[in-house]
Amino acid sequence: MPTGIGRFVPPLLRETEFRRFWIGQTISVFGDQVTLLALPIVAVLILHADPTQMGLLTAIGLLPHLLFSLPAGVWLDRVRVRRRLMILCDIGRALAIAVIPAAFVLHWLGLELLFVVAFVVGSLSVVFDISWNTLFVSVAKREQYVEATALLNGSRSLATVAGPAISGILIQLFRAPIALLADALSYLGSVVFLRRITAPEPPIEHEPGTIRQQLRAGLAFIFGDPIIRPTILSAATLNLFNFCFQALFILYATVYLGVEPGILGLALGAGAIGGVLGAVFASRVGRALGIGRAYVLGLIVFPGSVILIPLAQGLPQALILVFLFLSEFGQGIGVMILDINVGAMIQARTPDRIRGRANGAFRFINMGIRPIGATIGGILGGLIGVRETLFIVIVLQLAGVLWLYGTPVLGLRGMPEPADLDSSGVV
Repeated sequence: MPTGIGRFVPPLLRETEFRRFWIGQTISVFGDQVTLLALPIVAVLILHADPTQMGLLTAIGLLPHLLFSLPAGVWLDRVRVRRRLMILCDIGRALAIAVIPAAFVLHWLGLELLFVVAFVVGSLSVVFDISWNTLFVSVAKREQYVEATALLNGSRSLATVAGPAISGILIQLFRAPIALLADALSYLGSVVFLRRITAPEPPIEHEPGTIRQQLRAGLAFIFGDPIIRPTILSAATLNLFNFCFQALFILYATVYLGVEPGILGLALGAGAIGGVLGAVFASRVGRALGIGRAYVLGLIVFPGSVILIPLAQGLPQALILVFLFLSEFGQGIGVMILDINVGAMIQARTPDRIRGRANGAFRFINMGIRPIGATIGGILGGLIGVRETLFIVIVLQLAGVLWLYGTPVLGLRGMPEPADLDSSGVV
Protein backbone atom coordinates (compact mmCIF):
# COMPACT_ATOMS: atom_id res chain seq x y z
CA MET A 1 0.00 0.00 0.00
CA PRO A 2 1.43 3.44 -0.92
CA THR A 3 2.52 5.63 1.97
CA GLY A 4 3.10 9.35 2.38
CA ILE A 5 2.17 11.52 -0.58
CA GLY A 6 1.75 8.38 -2.72
CA ARG A 7 -1.56 7.71 -0.98
CA PHE A 8 -3.06 10.70 -2.77
CA VAL A 9 -1.92 9.60 -6.24
CA PRO A 10 -4.74 7.85 -8.19
CA PRO A 11 -3.94 4.15 -8.77
CA LEU A 12 -3.84 4.56 -12.55
CA LEU A 13 -1.15 7.23 -12.31
CA ARG A 14 1.07 4.72 -10.52
CA GLU A 15 1.07 2.64 -13.71
CA THR A 16 4.00 3.78 -15.85
CA GLU A 17 2.45 3.49 -19.32
CA PHE A 18 -0.76 5.33 -18.46
CA ARG A 19 1.16 7.97 -16.52
CA ARG A 20 3.34 8.76 -19.56
CA PHE A 21 0.26 8.92 -21.76
CA TRP A 22 -1.51 11.20 -19.29
CA ILE A 23 1.43 13.58 -18.80
CA GLY A 24 1.92 13.98 -22.56
CA GLN A 25 -1.75 14.76 -23.14
CA THR A 26 -1.88 17.11 -20.14
CA ILE A 27 1.00 19.18 -21.54
CA SER A 28 -0.71 19.31 -24.93
CA VAL A 29 -4.14 20.42 -23.68
CA PHE A 30 -2.59 23.23 -21.66
CA GLY A 31 -0.94 24.51 -24.83
CA ASP A 32 -4.19 24.17 -26.77
CA GLN A 33 -5.84 26.65 -24.40
CA VAL A 34 -3.46 29.35 -25.61
CA THR A 35 -4.50 28.81 -29.23
CA LEU A 36 -8.22 28.66 -28.38
CA LEU A 37 -8.02 32.21 -27.04
CA ALA A 38 -5.11 33.67 -29.01
CA LEU A 39 -6.06 32.61 -32.55
CA PRO A 40 -9.51 34.28 -32.63
CA ILE A 41 -8.05 37.32 -30.87
CA VAL A 42 -5.45 37.61 -33.64
CA ALA A 43 -8.32 37.48 -36.15
CA VAL A 44 -10.56 40.00 -34.34
CA LEU A 45 -8.19 42.56 -32.82
CA ILE A 46 -5.23 42.45 -35.21
CA LEU A 47 -6.78 41.46 -38.54
CA HIS A 48 -10.26 42.95 -37.80
CA ALA A 49 -12.31 39.92 -38.90
CA ASP A 50 -16.10 40.35 -39.13
CA PRO A 51 -18.71 37.77 -37.93
CA THR A 52 -18.76 35.89 -41.25
CA GLN A 53 -14.95 35.66 -41.35
CA MET A 54 -14.88 34.43 -37.73
CA GLY A 55 -17.37 31.72 -38.63
CA LEU A 56 -15.23 30.79 -41.63
CA LEU A 57 -12.03 30.61 -39.54
CA THR A 58 -13.66 28.25 -37.06
CA ALA A 59 -15.22 26.20 -39.86
CA ILE A 60 -11.95 25.78 -41.78
CA GLY A 61 -10.17 24.51 -38.68
CA LEU A 62 -12.87 21.88 -38.21
CA LEU A 63 -13.44 21.02 -41.88
CA PRO A 64 -10.81 18.22 -41.93
CA HIS A 65 -12.92 16.24 -39.48
CA LEU A 66 -15.70 16.23 -42.06
CA LEU A 67 -13.40 15.48 -44.99
CA PHE A 68 -10.93 12.99 -43.55
CA SER A 69 -12.38 11.21 -40.48
CA LEU A 70 -13.97 8.31 -42.40
CA PRO A 71 -11.01 7.44 -44.66
CA ALA A 72 -8.55 8.00 -41.80
CA GLY A 73 -10.50 5.56 -39.63
CA VAL A 74 -10.29 2.83 -42.29
CA TRP A 75 -6.61 3.53 -42.92
CA LEU A 76 -5.71 3.52 -39.23
CA ASP A 77 -7.35 0.13 -38.74
CA ARG A 78 -4.57 -1.13 -41.05
CA VAL A 79 -1.64 0.73 -39.43
CA ARG A 80 0.41 -1.35 -37.01
CA VAL A 81 2.08 1.36 -34.88
CA ARG A 82 -0.24 4.33 -34.58
CA ARG A 83 1.84 5.90 -31.81
CA ARG A 84 4.46 6.87 -34.39
CA LEU A 85 1.81 8.67 -36.42
CA MET A 86 0.74 10.57 -33.32
CA ILE A 87 4.33 11.73 -32.79
CA LEU A 88 4.60 12.91 -36.42
CA CYS A 89 1.26 14.73 -36.09
CA ASP A 90 2.43 16.53 -32.94
CA ILE A 91 5.62 17.66 -34.68
CA GLY A 92 3.62 18.84 -37.70
CA ARG A 93 1.17 20.79 -35.53
CA ALA A 94 4.03 22.45 -33.63
CA LEU A 95 5.60 23.64 -36.89
CA ALA A 96 2.26 24.87 -38.30
CA ILE A 97 1.39 26.89 -35.18
CA ALA A 98 4.91 28.38 -35.10
CA VAL A 99 4.31 29.85 -38.58
CA ILE A 100 1.90 32.45 -37.13
CA PRO A 101 4.33 34.22 -34.75
CA ALA A 102 7.02 34.02 -37.43
CA ALA A 103 4.71 35.68 -39.97
CA PHE A 104 3.72 38.33 -37.44
CA VAL A 105 7.36 39.27 -36.80
CA LEU A 106 8.03 39.39 -40.56
CA HIS A 107 4.81 41.41 -41.22
CA TRP A 108 3.33 38.67 -43.43
CA LEU A 109 0.35 37.90 -41.21
CA GLY A 110 -3.08 37.84 -42.85
CA LEU A 111 -6.41 36.08 -42.53
CA GLU A 112 -5.53 33.78 -45.41
CA LEU A 113 -2.52 32.45 -43.47
CA LEU A 114 -4.70 31.84 -40.40
CA PHE A 115 -7.10 29.84 -42.60
CA VAL A 116 -4.24 27.69 -43.96
CA VAL A 117 -2.72 27.03 -40.53
CA ALA A 118 -6.13 26.18 -39.06
CA PHE A 119 -6.76 23.66 -41.85
CA VAL A 120 -3.33 22.01 -41.52
CA VAL A 121 -3.59 21.72 -37.73
CA GLY A 122 -7.13 20.37 -38.05
CA SER A 123 -6.03 17.75 -40.60
CA LEU A 124 -3.20 16.49 -38.41
CA SER A 125 -5.56 16.46 -35.43
CA VAL A 126 -7.89 14.04 -37.25
CA VAL A 127 -5.13 11.42 -37.56
CA PHE A 128 -3.87 12.08 -34.02
CA ASP A 129 -7.27 11.88 -32.36
CA ILE A 130 -8.40 8.68 -34.08
CA SER A 131 -5.04 7.07 -33.23
CA TRP A 132 -5.44 8.36 -29.66
CA ASN A 133 -8.39 6.05 -29.04
CA THR A 134 -6.32 2.99 -29.97
CA LEU A 135 -3.48 4.03 -27.68
CA PHE A 136 -5.96 4.73 -24.89
CA VAL A 137 -7.18 1.13 -24.83
CA SER A 138 -3.54 -0.01 -24.79
CA VAL A 139 -2.66 1.85 -21.59
CA ALA A 140 -5.96 1.36 -19.69
CA LYS A 141 -7.93 -1.82 -18.99
CA ARG A 142 -11.66 -2.04 -19.71
CA GLU A 143 -12.56 -1.76 -16.02
CA GLN A 144 -10.40 1.40 -15.80
CA TYR A 145 -12.06 3.31 -18.65
CA VAL A 146 -14.14 5.63 -16.46
CA GLU A 147 -11.22 6.40 -14.13
CA ALA A 148 -8.86 6.89 -17.07
CA THR A 149 -11.33 9.14 -18.91
CA ALA A 150 -11.89 11.11 -15.69
CA LEU A 151 -8.14 11.68 -15.25
CA LEU A 152 -7.69 12.81 -18.86
CA ASN A 153 -10.72 15.07 -18.68
CA GLY A 154 -9.49 16.31 -15.32
CA SER A 155 -6.35 17.52 -17.07
CA ARG A 156 -8.51 19.19 -19.67
CA SER A 157 -10.59 20.90 -17.00
CA LEU A 158 -7.49 22.07 -15.13
CA ALA A 159 -6.21 23.43 -18.43
CA THR A 160 -9.43 25.38 -18.90
CA VAL A 161 -8.88 26.91 -15.45
CA ALA A 162 -5.22 27.86 -15.78
CA GLY A 163 -5.02 27.98 -19.59
CA PRO A 164 -7.16 31.06 -20.29
CA ALA A 165 -5.49 32.98 -17.46
CA ILE A 166 -2.02 32.04 -18.72
CA SER A 167 -3.14 32.85 -22.27
CA GLY A 168 -4.47 36.22 -21.24
CA ILE A 169 -1.22 37.09 -19.47
CA LEU A 170 0.90 35.93 -22.42
CA ILE A 171 -1.29 37.87 -24.85
CA GLN A 172 -1.05 41.03 -22.74
CA LEU A 173 2.74 40.68 -22.38
CA PHE A 174 3.76 39.47 -25.84
CA ARG A 175 0.69 40.01 -28.07
CA ALA A 176 -1.49 37.17 -29.31
CA PRO A 177 0.63 35.90 -32.24
CA ILE A 178 3.75 35.47 -30.08
CA ALA A 179 1.73 33.76 -27.33
CA LEU A 180 0.96 30.95 -29.79
CA LEU A 181 4.54 29.71 -29.38
CA ALA A 182 3.42 28.19 -26.07
CA ASP A 183 1.10 25.83 -27.94
CA ALA A 184 3.82 24.89 -30.43
CA LEU A 185 6.12 23.97 -27.53
CA SER A 186 3.37 21.95 -25.83
CA TYR A 187 3.10 19.66 -28.86
CA LEU A 188 6.82 18.94 -28.56
CA GLY A 189 6.30 18.14 -24.87
CA SER A 190 3.65 15.62 -25.89
CA VAL A 191 6.17 14.02 -28.28
CA VAL A 192 8.65 13.45 -25.44
CA PHE A 193 6.20 11.33 -23.46
CA LEU A 194 4.61 9.53 -26.41
CA ARG A 195 8.05 8.28 -27.42
CA ARG A 196 8.43 6.65 -23.99
CA ILE A 197 5.23 4.56 -24.22
CA THR A 198 5.94 0.89 -24.99
CA ALA A 199 2.53 -0.73 -24.39
CA PRO A 200 1.54 -3.02 -27.30
CA GLU A 201 -1.33 -1.75 -29.41
CA PRO A 202 -4.36 -3.97 -30.19
CA PRO A 203 -3.49 -6.44 -32.98
CA ILE A 204 -4.59 -5.65 -36.51
CA GLU A 205 -7.31 -7.92 -37.87
CA HIS A 206 -7.46 -7.86 -41.66
CA GLU A 207 -11.11 -7.43 -42.49
CA PRO A 208 -12.71 -8.54 -45.77
CA GLY A 209 -14.20 -6.08 -48.22
CA THR A 210 -13.15 -3.04 -50.20
CA ILE A 211 -12.26 0.31 -48.66
CA ARG A 212 -15.73 1.60 -49.58
CA GLN A 213 -17.35 -1.36 -47.81
CA GLN A 214 -15.23 -0.73 -44.74
CA LEU A 215 -16.14 2.95 -44.78
CA ARG A 216 -19.78 1.90 -44.78
CA ALA A 217 -19.06 -0.57 -41.98
CA GLY A 218 -18.04 2.19 -39.58
CA LEU A 219 -21.19 4.18 -40.34
CA ALA A 220 -23.33 1.02 -40.22
CA PHE A 221 -22.07 0.27 -36.73
CA ILE A 222 -22.68 3.83 -35.51
CA PHE A 223 -26.22 4.03 -36.90
CA GLY A 224 -27.15 0.39 -36.34
CA ASP A 225 -26.28 0.09 -32.67
CA PRO A 226 -29.19 0.94 -30.34
CA ILE A 227 -26.85 2.55 -27.80
CA ILE A 228 -24.35 4.34 -30.05
CA ARG A 229 -26.95 5.74 -32.51
CA PRO A 230 -28.96 7.95 -30.10
CA THR A 231 -25.77 8.90 -28.31
CA ILE A 232 -24.10 10.24 -31.43
CA LEU A 233 -27.26 11.99 -32.64
CA SER A 234 -27.68 13.82 -29.34
CA ALA A 235 -23.99 14.79 -29.24
CA ALA A 236 -24.07 15.93 -32.88
CA THR A 237 -27.10 18.17 -32.26
CA LEU A 238 -25.38 19.73 -29.26
CA ASN A 239 -22.16 20.26 -31.22
CA LEU A 240 -23.86 21.70 -34.30
CA PHE A 241 -25.44 24.54 -32.38
CA ASN A 242 -22.65 24.91 -29.83
CA PHE A 243 -20.25 25.71 -32.65
CA CYS A 244 -22.67 28.26 -34.05
CA PHE A 245 -22.09 29.87 -30.66
CA GLN A 246 -18.33 29.25 -30.44
CA ALA A 247 -17.67 30.89 -33.80
CA LEU A 248 -19.04 34.17 -32.43
CA PHE A 249 -18.06 34.03 -28.76
CA ILE A 250 -14.68 35.82 -28.80
CA LEU A 251 -16.05 38.49 -31.13
CA TYR A 252 -19.09 38.96 -28.89
CA ALA A 253 -17.08 39.06 -25.64
CA THR A 254 -14.39 41.48 -26.84
CA VAL A 255 -16.41 43.78 -29.13
CA TYR A 256 -20.01 43.66 -27.87
CA LEU A 257 -19.31 43.14 -24.15
CA GLY A 258 -16.09 45.19 -24.24
CA VAL A 259 -13.97 42.73 -22.24
CA GLU A 260 -10.19 43.04 -22.61
CA PRO A 261 -8.43 39.80 -23.70
CA GLY A 262 -6.43 39.49 -20.47
CA ILE A 263 -9.52 40.01 -18.30
CA LEU A 264 -11.52 37.63 -20.46
CA GLY A 265 -8.88 34.93 -19.97
CA LEU A 266 -8.93 35.42 -16.20
CA ALA A 267 -12.74 35.30 -16.02
CA LEU A 268 -12.95 32.16 -18.15
CA GLY A 269 -10.11 30.53 -16.25
CA ALA A 270 -11.76 31.19 -12.89
CA GLY A 271 -15.11 29.93 -14.13
CA ALA A 272 -13.52 26.77 -15.50
CA ILE A 273 -13.06 25.60 -11.91
CA GLY A 274 -16.47 24.06 -12.59
CA GLY A 275 -14.71 21.72 -15.02
CA VAL A 276 -12.32 20.59 -12.29
CA LEU A 277 -15.23 19.84 -9.97
CA GLY A 278 -17.09 18.11 -12.78
CA ALA A 279 -14.09 15.90 -13.53
CA VAL A 280 -13.81 14.94 -9.85
CA PHE A 281 -17.48 14.11 -9.41
CA ALA A 282 -18.47 12.86 -12.89
CA SER A 283 -17.80 9.19 -12.15
CA ARG A 284 -19.72 9.50 -8.85
CA VAL A 285 -22.63 11.08 -10.68
CA GLY A 286 -22.49 8.19 -13.15
CA ARG A 287 -22.61 5.64 -10.35
CA ALA A 288 -25.42 7.45 -8.53
CA LEU A 289 -27.69 8.14 -11.51
CA GLY A 290 -26.47 5.48 -13.90
CA ILE A 291 -24.14 6.29 -16.77
CA GLY A 292 -27.03 6.96 -19.21
CA ARG A 293 -28.86 9.44 -17.00
CA ALA A 294 -25.59 11.16 -16.11
CA TYR A 295 -25.11 11.77 -19.83
CA VAL A 296 -28.60 13.31 -20.01
CA LEU A 297 -27.76 15.60 -17.08
CA GLY A 298 -24.65 16.82 -18.87
CA LEU A 299 -26.63 17.46 -22.07
CA ILE A 300 -28.88 19.83 -20.11
CA VAL A 301 -26.46 21.55 -17.71
CA PHE A 302 -23.80 22.35 -20.33
CA PRO A 303 -25.89 24.33 -22.86
CA GLY A 304 -28.24 25.63 -20.18
CA SER A 305 -25.36 27.54 -18.58
CA VAL A 306 -24.45 29.34 -21.82
CA ILE A 307 -27.60 31.50 -21.77
CA LEU A 308 -25.93 33.82 -19.25
CA ILE A 309 -23.53 35.13 -21.90
CA PRO A 310 -26.00 36.94 -24.21
CA LEU A 311 -27.94 38.01 -21.11
CA ALA A 312 -24.84 39.91 -19.93
CA GLN A 313 -25.02 42.61 -22.63
CA GLY A 314 -25.86 46.07 -21.24
CA LEU A 315 -24.86 45.21 -17.68
CA PRO A 316 -22.08 46.97 -15.74
CA GLN A 317 -18.63 45.55 -16.49
CA ALA A 318 -18.35 43.89 -13.07
CA LEU A 319 -21.63 42.03 -13.60
CA ILE A 320 -20.60 41.02 -17.12
CA LEU A 321 -17.54 39.32 -15.64
CA VAL A 322 -19.71 37.59 -13.02
CA PHE A 323 -22.02 36.27 -15.75
CA LEU A 324 -19.06 35.03 -17.78
CA PHE A 325 -17.67 33.30 -14.70
CA LEU A 326 -20.98 31.63 -13.79
CA SER A 327 -21.58 30.53 -17.37
CA GLU A 328 -18.13 28.99 -17.67
CA PHE A 329 -18.53 27.35 -14.25
CA GLY A 330 -21.81 25.68 -15.25
CA GLN A 331 -20.49 24.68 -18.67
CA GLY A 332 -17.43 23.10 -17.04
CA ILE A 333 -19.51 20.94 -14.72
CA GLY A 334 -21.91 19.95 -17.47
CA VAL A 335 -19.32 19.09 -20.11
CA MET A 336 -17.27 16.94 -17.72
CA ILE A 337 -20.30 14.95 -16.60
CA LEU A 338 -21.24 14.55 -20.25
CA ASP A 339 -17.83 13.72 -21.72
CA ILE A 340 -16.50 11.40 -19.03
CA ASN A 341 -19.57 9.18 -18.87
CA VAL A 342 -20.31 9.06 -22.59
CA GLY A 343 -16.62 8.65 -23.48
CA ALA A 344 -16.28 5.58 -21.27
CA MET A 345 -19.59 4.20 -22.57
CA ILE A 346 -18.53 4.48 -26.22
CA GLN A 347 -15.10 2.97 -25.56
CA ALA A 348 -16.70 0.00 -23.81
CA ARG A 349 -19.36 -0.52 -26.48
CA THR A 350 -16.96 -0.45 -29.46
CA PRO A 351 -15.24 -3.77 -30.34
CA ASP A 352 -11.48 -3.59 -30.94
CA ARG A 353 -11.62 -4.92 -34.48
CA ILE A 354 -13.71 -2.00 -35.73
CA ARG A 355 -12.38 0.65 -33.36
CA GLY A 356 -10.57 2.73 -36.00
CA ARG A 357 -13.49 2.73 -38.44
CA ALA A 358 -16.02 3.36 -35.68
CA ASN A 359 -13.99 6.22 -34.22
CA GLY A 360 -13.56 7.65 -37.70
CA ALA A 361 -17.32 7.47 -38.29
CA PHE A 362 -18.02 8.93 -34.86
CA ARG A 363 -15.68 11.86 -35.49
CA PHE A 364 -17.05 12.31 -39.02
CA ILE A 365 -20.46 12.96 -37.51
CA ASN A 366 -19.64 14.51 -34.14
CA MET A 367 -16.73 16.66 -35.30
CA GLY A 368 -17.75 17.03 -38.94
CA ILE A 369 -20.94 18.78 -37.88
CA ARG A 370 -18.91 21.51 -36.17
CA PRO A 371 -17.66 23.42 -39.25
CA ILE A 372 -21.24 23.41 -40.51
CA GLY A 373 -22.32 24.92 -37.20
CA ALA A 374 -19.54 27.50 -37.26
CA THR A 375 -20.47 28.53 -40.80
CA ILE A 376 -24.16 28.81 -39.90
CA GLY A 377 -23.26 30.84 -36.81
CA GLY A 378 -21.13 33.26 -38.79
CA ILE A 379 -23.80 33.71 -41.49
CA LEU A 380 -26.62 34.19 -38.98
CA GLY A 381 -24.51 36.61 -36.95
CA GLY A 382 -24.05 38.75 -40.04
CA LEU A 383 -27.71 38.52 -41.09
CA ILE A 384 -29.75 38.84 -37.90
CA GLY A 385 -27.19 40.05 -35.35
CA VAL A 386 -24.69 38.34 -33.08
CA ARG A 387 -26.68 38.48 -29.85
CA GLU A 388 -29.89 37.27 -31.50
CA THR A 389 -28.01 34.33 -33.03
CA LEU A 390 -26.57 33.37 -29.64
CA PHE A 391 -30.02 33.17 -28.05
CA ILE A 392 -31.41 31.01 -30.86
CA VAL A 393 -28.57 28.49 -31.00
CA ILE A 394 -28.41 28.08 -27.22
CA VAL A 395 -32.05 27.00 -27.13
CA LEU A 396 -31.48 24.60 -30.04
CA GLN A 397 -28.54 22.96 -28.23
CA LEU A 398 -30.93 21.71 -25.56
CA ALA A 399 -32.91 19.82 -28.21
CA GLY A 400 -30.13 17.24 -28.42
CA VAL A 401 -31.46 15.43 -25.36
CA LEU A 402 -34.68 14.52 -27.23
CA TRP A 403 -32.81 11.86 -29.27
CA LEU A 404 -32.45 9.76 -26.09
CA TYR A 405 -36.16 9.48 -25.35
CA GLY A 406 -37.28 5.83 -25.31
CA THR A 407 -33.77 4.42 -25.98
CA PRO A 408 -31.68 1.89 -23.97
CA VAL A 409 -29.23 4.69 -23.08
CA LEU A 410 -31.53 5.98 -20.33
CA GLY A 411 -31.51 2.59 -18.63
CA LEU A 412 -27.72 2.11 -18.61
CA ARG A 413 -26.36 1.83 -15.09
CA GLY A 414 -22.80 0.69 -15.83
CA MET A 415 -20.60 -0.04 -18.82
CA PRO A 416 -22.40 -1.70 -21.76
CA GLU A 417 -20.99 -4.91 -23.19
CA PRO A 418 -19.14 -4.68 -26.54
CA ALA A 419 -21.48 -4.90 -29.51
CA ASP A 420 -21.75 -8.27 -31.25
CA LEU A 421 -20.52 -7.50 -34.75
CA ASP A 422 -21.06 -11.01 -36.07
CA SER A 423 -24.78 -10.86 -35.39
CA SER A 424 -25.09 -7.25 -36.60
CA GLY A 425 -23.84 -7.92 -40.11
CA VAL A 426 -21.11 -5.28 -39.92
CA VAL A 427 -18.11 -6.13 -42.11
